[in-house]
Amino acid sequence: MASLEWDAERRNSFVPYTAERDSAYVDLNGRRLLMMSGYSYLGLSGDERVVSAAQEAAARYGTGNHGVRALAGSIPLHEELEAEIAEIAERDRAIAFGSGYAANVGTIGALVGPGDTVFVDKYAHASIVDGCKLSGATVVRFRHNDTEHLTRRLEAAAPGGVRLVIVDSVYSMDGDIAPLPRLREVCDAHDALLMADEAHALGVIGRTGLGIEEHFDREVRVDVKLGTLSKAIPSQGGWVAGSAELIGHLRYAARPFLFSAALAPASAAAALAALRVLRAEPELVARVQSHGARFRDLVTAGGMRTGDSETAVIPLIAGTDEAAYDLATAARRLGVIGLPVVTPAVPRDLARLRIAVTARHTEADINFAAEAFLKAAGECGLPTA
Repeated sequence: MASLEWDAERRNSFVPYTAERDSAYVDLNGRRLLMMSGYSYLGLSGDERVVSAAQEAAARYGTGNHGVRALAGSIPLHEELEAEIAEIAERDRAIAFGSGYAANVGTIGALVGPGDTVFVDKYAHASIVDGCKLSGATVVRFRHNDTEHLTRRLEAAAPGGVRLVIVDSVYSMDGDIAPLPRLREVCDAHDALLMADEAHALGVIGRTGLGIEEHFDREVRVDVKLGTLSKAIPSQGGWVAGSAELIGHLRYAARPFLFSAALAPASAAAALAALRVLRAEPELVARVQSHGARFRDLVTAGGMRTGDSETAVIPLIAGTDEAAYDLATAARRLGVIGLPVVTPAVPRDLARLRIAVTARHTEADINFAAEAFLKAAGECGLPTA
């Protein structure tokens, strides 16, 4: 058992951190550490407005609902939340799932099946890949962000059936952005629908944090837009936004929605409150974007590799799995948490620490973290300037 505990500690996995509500720091066994791999991009996970909304919902509705949404599980909060999501997504309607994973699996399965074809970016999230496989549709992968390769894949595919192209708006391991205008052109030219997962885009890109369409000045739109309520929005759940026809279809055809318990009242209320903060305080988004750019500039100037990152998601590429584990452990000794991501989640020899910069970080935090990671890299024998 001792060796297993040591192994988990070295890999920095399944470590129970206690987060501070008003800072980016966490407690680990009595030691205060700067968290640089947390998902709460807007820094709202401890925000009093969000916490109070969850507490009030639990007091009003209890800790759970009475079943699935189609039966006794719906409460007014669900409809308020879905209306807010639709407004932010700039769509007619929205639907809230129990998780982002369920949203992807359920939506894909409701849209395609045997006889249809899905075209999936090589770096798409596991929930997208699983949804495609479970749907029974033919699955075709194309090289990451390579629209010319996608074009060839579409041209080579068998005719007939629904054609659905699926991408992440912001890729969770690399922090780069899908080339939406060109993707739209390719899909239109080949009679394909376009679906984008906004999990790491909402609250992160776009002038006011509304995601990939705002990032590209609303030049084009996707056909199916979905995301999560557990990253910039610090709750639980997933969502899909689209036409009234699409959402009406998903209510009955998306099995993880129809056959899963309704989103808990506290989760729905927390998500609703956080979405309203996002709309009211775009300065939080500006802070995420400026902090992300500053951190990336500091570590790249110091010689670390950050790949194609252009957002608050910044990989510190170490190389081998072992190198990533060692870098994470060395950084933790210096007071900073950067969590390793290794194969098969990322390609071989591209293991990294996946950094997520948030609005909760201060400029001093960014400076301290960059200095610590560069020092840790030097201790581990990784290239630095």
